Amino acid sequence: MKLVSLNVGLPRLVSWRGETLKTGIFKNPVSGRVRVRQTNLDGDRQADLSVHGGPLKAVYGYASEHYAYWRGELPQEALPWGAFGENFTTEGMLENALRIGDRFRVGSAVIAVSTPRLPCYKLAAKFQRDDMIARFLQSGFSGFYFSVAEEGEAGAGDEFQFLGGETPTLTVAEVNLLYVSPAADRDLLRRSLDVKSLPVSWRERFRAKLETPRPESD
Repeated sequence: MKLVSLNVGLPRLVSWRGETLKTGIFKNPVSGRVRVRQTNLDGDRQADLSVHGGPLKAVYGYASEHYAYWRGELPQEALPWGAFGENFTTEGMLENALRIGDRFRVGSAVIAVSTPRLPCYKLAAKFQRDDMIARFLQSGFSGFYFSVAEEGEAGAGDEFQFLGGETPTLTVAEVNLLYVSPAADRDLLRRSLDVKSLPVSWRERFRAKLETPRPESD
C-alpha cells in the first residue's frame, strides 16, 4: 500500500448553474513532505466545514486504481491525480477491503479510516456535469476519509503501514452501500450500530433505517 500522490489546494470560486460557488475540491499534487494535522494538511483548506474537513474528515483518500474506470467514463477529462478532490491518491487501498477503524502509519503520521465520501453538488460543479453525482454513486468508488490520530509528515512514495483495526467493523464499501441503498441489508444495519469508529450521526441514520418498517409486498 502506497501514497502515490499527495494533493492540496485552497478554496476557489467556480460558476455553476448561474451561481458562483466557493469550493476546496480543486487539489494539485505537491512534492516534498507535508504536515498532516488533525483537521487538514498544510496548504489545504475546505470551503464548507459542515460537510468536509474537520477531525473526522481531515484527509480524503481515493484509489489510483479507479482512475482507469473514470478515464473510460470521462474521456474528455485530463484527470490528473487529485481530480476527485482527494488529498491522498493511494495504491492498494480499495473500498471493499478497507475497514472502518483501520489504522495506518504513513510517513510519521498515524491515520484511521472514518467514513466513505458522500459527494455533494460541488463535484458536479467541478466537472460541469449534471450527472456527475449519480455517476459517482453508481460507480461504488466512494473513496474514504481518514481522521488523524497522530500528527506528522507525509509525502508521495510513502508506504502505508497497517497498525491494526477494530472488531466488530464493516468495510468502507459496506457502509457506503448502507447509506445510499433505499433497501439496505438489515443484518449489516444491525452490525453497523456496534462499529465504534463510525461517527454517531452515521449510526443514528442506520438505526433509523433499521427501525423503519419495510413496505409489505403485494
